[in-house]
Amino acid sequence: MFGRKIKLFTLFGFEVSIDASWIIIVVLVTWSLAVGFFPSYYPRLDVPTYWAMAAVGALGLFASIIFHEFWHSVVARRMGLPMRGITLFLFGGVSEMTEEPRSARTELWMAAAGPFSSILLGFAFWGVYRWGDSVGWPAPVLGVTAYLAFINFILAAFNLLPAFPLDGGRIIRSLLWRWKKDLTWATCIAASLGAIIGAILIGLGLLNMLAGALVGGLWYLVIGIFLRSAAQSSYRQVVVRQRLQGERVRDLMVRDPVTVAPDLLLTEFVEDFIYKHHHDMYPVLDNGRLVGAVRIKDVRTVPREERGWRKVADVLSPFTAELVLPPDMDLGEALDRMTTSGNSRFLVVEEGRLAGLITLKDVSTAVSVRLQLES
Repeated sequence: MFGRKIKLFTLFGFEVSIDASWIIIVVLVTWSLAVGFFPSYYPRLDVPTYWAMAAVGALGLFASIIFHEFWHSVVARRMGLPMRGITLFLFGGVSEMTEEPRSARTELWMAAAGPFSSILLGFAFWGVYRWGDSVGWPAPVLGVTAYLAFINFILAAFNLLPAFPLDGGRIIRSLLWRWKKDLTWATCIAASLGAIIGAILIGLGLLNMLAGALVGGLWYLVIGIFLRSAAQSSYRQVVVRQRLQGERVRDLMVRDPVTVAPDLLLTEFVEDFIYKHHHDMYPVLDNGRLVGAVRIKDVRTVPREERGWRKVADVLSPFTAELVLPPDMDLGEALDRMTTSGNSRFLVVEEGRLAGLITLKDVSTAVSVRLQLES
C-alpha cells in the first residue's frame, strides 16, 4: 500500500509515520479550505486569515486521523494483536498489523474502536464550538472548531461504509466470520461489497465529471479505484495466508545460497556475482562465519574509480533484524515482513549461523503453485 515512509514520532509505543502521498492530501486540504470552505461559511475575512484557518484545520485533520487510528491500535494491542504502528497516506491512515485478527471478536472490537472514537471527538469539538459561540469567540476560531467537529463525523461515516478493508467492512467480516466460522468466505463477501461500493463511487465520479463537477467527480473516481484495489488486495492476502498456514521459513529457504568473502574486491563482486546471479543481496561469510550481507545499494555508495581497491568488507551491512528471519517463523508472517520492509531477500539465521536464504519470489511462486493445484 505504501511507498516511502517518513517516521514522525512515537505515541505510547506506536510509531507514527507518513507516507509520501500524505503530502498531496495536506496541500489539497489546505488549499480547498483556504479558497473554498472557509470563505463560503465565513465571508468578509481577509485572505491571510483564511490561510491561517486552513493550516490549523489541516493540522486538526492530521491529529484527528491519528486519534482514530490510535484507538484501533490500542484496542488491538489490548486484545493481544501485535501492532507495528500508524501510517498516514493519501486517503487517511492505517494501523499496521503484523498479523490478521485471531478471532471475530477481536476484529469487531478493533474495527469499531476507530469510528466510535471519531464520533466522540466530533461531539467534543461540537461542544467546544457551542460553548465558544456563547461566550463570543472570534469567527476564525469558531470556524476551525466547527470544521473539526464536522470532519470527525465525516471520518466516522466514511470508515463505516460496508466496504472492506474500511472499518465498516471489517465489522461486516467479523460478523460473517462469527456466523460461518470461515475467515476466507467472510473476507470474500466483505471484499466483494468493497469492490461493489468502489464501482458505485467510480460511476458517481464519472457522472459528476460529465455534469461539470470536475474536482468532486475526480475525488469520487480516485477513492472508488482505491477501494476496489484495496478490497481485492486484502482478499488475496487472506487467501495467501490460508495457503501458507502451517508452513515455516525453513520449508522454502535455499539451503546453499551464493555467498561472498569479505576480502573480495568490489569490481570482482560486481563482475562475478551481481552481473552473473542478478541478486540484490548476498550473505558475507568469513571462513564459514556469517559477518553480514552486501547489497547493490551498498556498492553504489562507492565511486566507480574506488571499486578497484575497495573490498566487500568496507561496505557490508551487519546481519541486523531487518535482514534476518528465523527458520521456524511462520511463512505468512515472513511474507508480511517482506512486503512491509521493502526487502525481498532475507538471511535465514539459526544460532548465529547462516542456515539459508529466502526471497519474496520463492514465497510468491510457492503460493502460485498451490493455487494452480487447487483450482
